Amino acid sequence: MRLLTTTSLVATALLANAAYADGHATLPLKEMAGIADRDYWVPGEVNAEGKLEALQEVVGAEAVPFSGTLDNPIQIALIYPSADTSDFWARNYLAMTKRLEQLGIAYETTEFASRQIEHSLQATYASQVEQDADLYDYVIFGPSELAIQADNIDKLSGNDGFATYVWAFHTPLKDLENQPDAWFDFSSAAGALTMCDYMLGRLGNDITMAMNRGIPGITDNQRSGDFKACVEEKGNWTTVYEHYGEYQREGGFDGTSLIMQAYPEATIIHNANTAMAMGSVEAQVSMGKEKDIFSTGWGGTGLELDAIRRGELDATPMRMGDDVGAATAEAIKADLEDRADELPLVFLGRITVAHDQMDAAEIDALEQEAFRFSGVGALDR
Repeated sequence: MRLLTTTSLVATALLANAAYADGHATLPLKEMAGIADRDYWVPGEVNAEGKLEALQEVVGAEAVPFSGTLDNPIQIALIYPSADTSDFWARNYLAMTKRLEQLGIAYETTEFASRQIEHSLQATYASQVEQDADLYDYVIFGPSELAIQADNIDKLSGNDGFATYVWAFHTPLKDLENQPDAWFDFSSAAGALTMCDYMLGRLGNDITMAMNRGIPGITDNQRSGDFKACVEEKGNWTTVYEHYGEYQREGGFDGTSLIMQAYPEATIIHNANTAMAMGSVEAQVSMGKEKDIFSTGWGGTGLELDAIRRGELDATPMRMGDDVGAATAEAIKADLEDRADELPLVFLGRITVAHDQMDAAEIDALEQEAFRFSGVGALDR
């Protein structure tokens, strides 16, 4: 059900391997190293030249109001694991809605919340939304894990009743029959390499570490796997143990407790998300070892920055978090103005490293920029 007087949706039912966000071009637009070994494309293979940079510039600038008119508020369904510890989802929601308000686009939202390990619940939500297509204009899907939810992404993207946007992933799967209108994320691979360079520069070579990994899949392969490969190859680091904590606080706590008891030689613990990082530092504090272990998080959420300020967390690859939500609002505006062909298929936000050697003013400045819409400080959950 499209409640507009200005335009209609760009059709979402496409031929296999087509990307309407880049003008219905057959994917990939170009090939990059390792393409034959992957079941997904990287952003450089699917984004037309200049489109990502153009949207990043728009997102970082003052809002330019929507030029059309609406008969009724647009209807947005959000299916995402927002019941987890990480405030990534809540901040994206706040950033998107506040940017929509700045753009002068009236909206109403319906949220379908889950935890990241509740794959079946997400699938149920996806089916419900797909069946009720006439209720929604836009569907935002934050998959619990990309491969597990691939069929649901395909199903939602193939429904011409609404536009489908994917949050928290930036690797379009090659075998999708229907690509979403756009993917919005931060590059976990780029963040892993940024973190690798920082850690090698600060800590040097020949380090022993352990890892609290997430759920096997693309995200953890990049956040944990790419980081591990980089420090082992460039710095001769040794990984003595890898615990799969399923992105949960208790997983980080249990993994870290085991590491401290069974692998005391590990002086670094790498955590693949906020929830596990919080569980990890909780375990360290409970044993009085938070000063003995160098701990990392992922994402630079408010909870992580507060832990850095307390001296419990040492470093984290920090996303300019509100970029994703703001970019989604701008994509909606472009769609309403019949400019969807100007969008990149994959939007990426910026990542830098926040760490305990920064002074308060430096951390505050990063936080102000990252959370310019959703607000500074840990969110009330």
